[in-house]
Amino acid sequence: MAEISQTKPEDFVILLNSESMGSGNDELGKILLRSFLNTLIKQEQLPTHIILYNTVVLLAVNETDTATSLNELEQMGVEVILCGTCCDFFQIKEKIKVGHISNMMHISSTLIKATKVIVP
Repeated sequence: MAEISQTKPEDFVILLNSESMGSGNDELGKILLRSFLNTLIKQEQLPTHIILYNTVVLLAVNETDTATSLNELEQMGVEVILCGTCCDFFQIKEKIKVGHISNMMHISSTLIKATKVIVP
């Protein structure tokens, strides 16, 4: 009798490069991205990493609902990576609630090694 192979779900990285999800109405796009992050914690499979750069790093600052969700994901084992240049540009290093500030070398290396990259 042949053995049935169990396939492990693929590891994946979520790359957030915009505060808005989709194109068209930016206000709606921001609502959609927040909803995406806030419901990601309920998924059966979680990403290995979430990378935030450009204005998206603002979603990791104190007193935002998205920072709370990202913190919960981090507690569940997801590595949250923030672009250091972006944090410097927006002068928010002292306000970061979640994730670790990194550099483009780490970000590019994480993306290159990823089995799958999702950009919502």
